[in-house]
Amino acid sequence: MAKSFKMPSKLPNKSSSSPLVIGIVAGEVSGDSLGADFMQQMNNLRDDIIWVGVGGIKMAAQGLQIIFSLSRLAVMGLVEVLAQLPDLLKARRELLAAFKTVDIDWFVGIDAPDFNLRVAKKLKPQGVFCVQYVSPSIWAWRESRIHGIKAATNLVLCLFPFELAVYERYGHPAICVGHPLLRTINQELLETPTQQLRSELVWHNDGLQQFFRERFEEVSQLICVMPGSRRGEITAILPLMLDGIEKLLLLDSKLCFIVPTVDHNHQYIVQAVIDKRSETLRAAIAVVYDESQLAFSQQAMAASDIIILASGTATLEAMLLERPMVVIYQLNELTYQIAKRLVKVSYVALPNILAGKAIVTELIQEQANGDNICRTVTKLLQPRAYNEQLTALSKTKKALQQQSNHNPAYSVIEQWYAQNYR
Repeated sequence: MAKSFKMPSKLPNKSSSSPLVIGIVAGEVSGDSLGADFMQQMNNLRDDIIWVGVGGIKMAAQGLQIIFSLSRLAVMGLVEVLAQLPDLLKARRELLAAFKTVDIDWFVGIDAPDFNLRVAKKLKPQGVFCVQYVSPSIWAWRESRIHGIKAATNLVLCLFPFELAVYERYGHPAICVGHPLLRTINQELLETPTQQLRSELVWHNDGLQQFFRERFEEVSQLICVMPGSRRGEITAILPLMLDGIEKLLLLDSKLCFIVPTVDHNHQYIVQAVIDKRSETLRAAIAVVYDESQLAFSQQAMAASDIIILASGTATLEAMLLERPMVVIYQLNELTYQIAKRLVKVSYVALPNILAGKAIVTELIQEQANGDNICRTVTKLLQPRAYNEQLTALSKTKKALQQQSNHNPAYSVIEQWYAQNYR
């Protein structure tokens, strides 16, 4: 791209009477946040954009006309995808038909590369400007996918600086825009004392008020538990976390645990798993959702002493909030064995990948059991281990902030202009 390009203050209409029609697809809750952030940036530049595609409540709030629910695309693992393949193929046909009806100008795929790149491959030859927002993990495994990415997209927006090298090697446009959390994380959560955050969290949530009223003893530590947003993650990972929590409560009965959920349905799924356990465990865990606060999970994380969580975007949130963590993950065994042979990197948690070393503990597959979770959390709650991880997280966060400084909307517009108006 030409370095002399000057961004217009407003994105001009392609004609005086024709709106810009953008197809956009997010395949899970984290993608809904990314999509909503991008849509808001674009809406600030032009007020007649028509958005159509797949997303959640945040993207809907920015004007998305939803074709079908993003939960239809939120499938976890290689083996699990096979079972859902017929419906995924049907969903793609429905999506392409809808895009053809409204005659989209751009297509923006938010993460979900296995689905979105196949959609883009159909659209790009038709003249649709195609963007993949969140690079597939070609830096970690199956680098040969770069050829398919080049055929399907005009631009890739990367979230992290370590992703750019592979695109540079193959001469495909890619820009590190950074994760939106770098811009949207509430700085007050970092500047306010933990005890004050905890008091405010409880005060504004009826469920937490009831929970803490029933616990007459003093709370020793508050631990945030985040088993993931997809049903498959919850059913696979939450029981392991609960095994660890039961053992932790034997060591310290004053521990309290909070599970913030993304919606009421998520809350019911999590609560149903917990309700099968002992009364002691049920009494120590609050499963809460606050529809009045879009960033409720961040508040819960910031108000906690440590976080036990599934690998994913939440690990980045925890790092940016400077909250020590233990990462738990488990896949279908066949999926894991396949992935283990293909993946080139040593870590699954983003803080570790960004740091290039293990700064947070990862308990994966057979290591993810109650004994190990209890042992790791107990160690992390000790001041020395806690402070060591906190220092490492802060250092990694600062390095990431320094390398992520491009605006996603402006980056897409610049590449669009470069390819169409020069």
